[in-house]
Amino acid sequence: MTTLLSPEIDTVGELTDRCDRCGAAAKLEVELASGGDLAFCGHHANRYDADIRRIGRKIRIEEGFGWAGK
Repeated sequence: MTTLLSPEIDTVGELTDRCDRCGAAAKLEVELASGGDLAFCGHHANRYDADIRRIGRKIRIEEGFGWAGK
């Protein structure tokens, strides 16, 4: 699946979720275009930046986190 528009990106003060890959503190949350949400730590957010931008409808980034996809 490919989205036709870039996802909306918001910066938030603090995220409280844990990374869905490793359980570390989330630095980025993505609302999927297909429904549902995923959370990523800084390492996994940067590792999967292209995929996140491709499948995301809305992205929330913790303030101060330097995401490779932005």
